Amino acid sequence: MLEDFIQFIQKENLFTPEDKILVAVSGGIDSVVLAKLFAQAKFKFGIAHVNFSLRGEESIADEVFVKKFAKTLKAPYHSIVFDTKAFAEKEKISTQMAARLLRYNWFEEIRQQEGYAYIATAHHLMDSAETVLINLTRGSGLAGFHGIPLKNGHVIRPLAFASQEQIYDMVVENRMAWREDSSNESTKYQRNFIRHEIVPKFQEMNPAFDQTLAQTSARIRAVEDWISDEFEAWKTANCTTDTSNNQFVKLADLTSKEKVMQQRWLQGLHFHSDQIEQIIQHPADKVGKIFESPLYTLNIDRAQWVITPKDLSEFKPILIQEEDEDIQMGNQMLHIYVEEKTPDFKVPTDPNIACLDADSLTFPLEIRKAQEGDWFCPLGMNSKKLISDFLTDKKVPLNLKKTTNLLVSKGSVAWIIGQRIDNRFKVSDKTETVMIFEIK
Repeated sequence: MLEDFIQFIQKENLFTPEDKILVAVSGGIDSVVLAKLFAQAKFKFGIAHVNFSLRGEESIADEVFVKKFAKTLKAPYHSIVFDTKAFAEKEKISTQMAARLLRYNWFEEIRQQEGYAYIATAHHLMDSAETVLINLTRGSGLAGFHGIPLKNGHVIRPLAFASQEQIYDMVVENRMAWREDSSNESTKYQRNFIRHEIVPKFQEMNPAFDQTLAQTSARIRAVEDWISDEFEAWKTANCTTDTSNNQFVKLADLTSKEKVMQQRWLQGLHFHSDQIEQIIQHPADKVGKIFESPLYTLNIDRAQWVITPKDLSEFKPILIQEEDEDIQMGNQMLHIYVEEKTPDFKVPTDPNIACLDADSLTFPLEIRKAQEGDWFCPLGMNSKKLISDFLTDKKVPLNLKKTTNLLVSKGSVAWIIGQRIDNRFKVSDKTETVMIFEIK
């Protein structure tokens, strides 16, 4: 499979051997195979993993697995935890859509920050076939018929040539381990329903269904490529971006071509079809109208659209580096300082102050919202307790539960901020240095 992999990359001109690639790895079989192939081909790559906080301890175990896997491949490792449900609720979108938007937005941040040329995902032949069927149900237009594009901006799909059988053969030959996402079996999700209920019917009629659809999509893609060239020329002439990533789109007479170009632009910003029609048909002289997608806000301002990216920081963890002294935490300040433990040192009883064994902490630390499945060992206990159960026992109101922050060290909860520290991080007789966290 390695030879096919390298030849496919060269044939489709996905990237050059000099490029550094960020490989998205969930821990599932497809992404694990993709990362392994990158290592075998001796390409320059790093691994990125997202914990969406949707499956409790399963999500944590996935993160641990991928981190170890990256280490065995000697690849740089990047990870993040998102409060996916909170983002989905705020934007009134499905958790699947929320997860997709959050991960690709973060992948792009890491790509730019760390100097990666492209982001590689593990979509294969059947993924593309499933996507075509999904798009048919959504009425997504011509672009929907070519499945998942091999190259879309800075996102590439080096496994797009591979069948599921090839991927399984790779796993067997290399005796590889992977993580199985239990949610993949649930047909309540549209893609899973199509995968488990619809695709097998097509395969009964045509065992090579995925390959046949891939050939059809390739023909459609040629037309789409021409439209893409037209779109790039239109963007160059009509769209600008400032240093804050605000976008400005000049409005012209609404010809058929102009409408197609505007639709394509707005789809890329994740506006839904009803919004797109409203935006395009809105009179340019009626200024001030606001439209929102999950990631952007659009303001119609005379002869242009002004589009600003939304701040997603509230759904990301706050990182604490070892040298940090003050961290802004919402409308509160967290002051951090270190003291040598002396014989007369006394741990304060104030719940807004946490004294932790400095040697037990691994930086960077994270401050994030409590998620389903989070647990800790309350001070004075050696047994686990779910964070949710602890807060219930403390009679914390439901609305405050949702805003409870955790101080996390290497995946372990060290402090329910303002409530209780974890017994594993307490100051003990063996403690030499105390790290103190104080809410101001």
